[in-house]
Amino acid sequence: MAFPGIIIDDEVRERVDRLDIRFNRYGLDPYGIDREYVALFFSLMKQFYRPYLRVEAHGIEHVPDEGRAMLIGNHSGGVALDGAMVLTSLILDKEPPRLGMGMAEKFINNFPVMSPVINKIGQLTGLPEHAVRLLEDDRMLMVFPEGARGTSKLYTERNTLVRFGTGFMRLALQTRTPIVPVAFVGGGDAIPTIANLTTVGKLIGLPYLPITPWGLVLPRPVKCSIHYGAPMVFEGSGDEADEVILEYVGQVKQRVAELLAEGRGLPAPTSPVEVP
Repeated sequence: MAFPGIIIDDEVRERVDRLDIRFNRYGLDPYGIDREYVALFFSLMKQFYRPYLRVEAHGIEHVPDEGRAMLIGNHSGGVALDGAMVLTSLILDKEPPRLGMGMAEKFINNFPVMSPVINKIGQLTGLPEHAVRLLEDDRMLMVFPEGARGTSKLYTERNTLVRFGTGFMRLALQTRTPIVPVAFVGGGDAIPTIANLTTVGKLIGLPYLPITPWGLVLPRPVKCSIHYGAPMVFEGSGDEADEVILEYVGQVKQRVAELLAEGRGLPAPTSPVEVP
């Protein structure tokens, strides 16, 4: 099994069995997602989600019950802890439960053991053709437009937003997909990064190696929360001029910033966030 020593949780099993996914008699779907791997993975994640990080999901009713959608959120915390917790919220707190599918960074393919495992739980290599196919098949796609720039934020930058890529917006327009803005609060406190070792990271096939005050990239038990906003729908074909796309991206980034402030109990930003 992919996760030795992990027993499938009864609640997770029941919710995975209710996913609106066409699993065949072998427990596989057309994309190679394996129902057993999904149940094992989220049984493990449940331990972090509930008793350890005590994650609360707010506004999850904004996530569509069915059909295509893109979850667009912020990164923080050295590694993709935020992504794992957002995906877990869709399984444990969403009714009906849904499987979010992420676009994994290409460097994951450098690890021959990890790559097939993440594919089996629905996280595919971040290629445009993969994303288009998933959305046209009415799947839910999770995207972090900050990319590795977002996970590399230091502790002092944990509640900020860096540059958003624009590819997600052209994709949303091309496939007529609503965007659900998401803010994850607490990732930078759970895994406070004090330095990034770029050279060492590249030697082992990573963009960088984050360093915490205790050395290892392991989360401490800090309460986290997820804040979902109402879906945003944009009109277009995806072939719009760059300035139009940047304007749309700015609107999404602004909404994520507002949700991030809301999650921290702060007033909403009074000026538009910068979109380089």
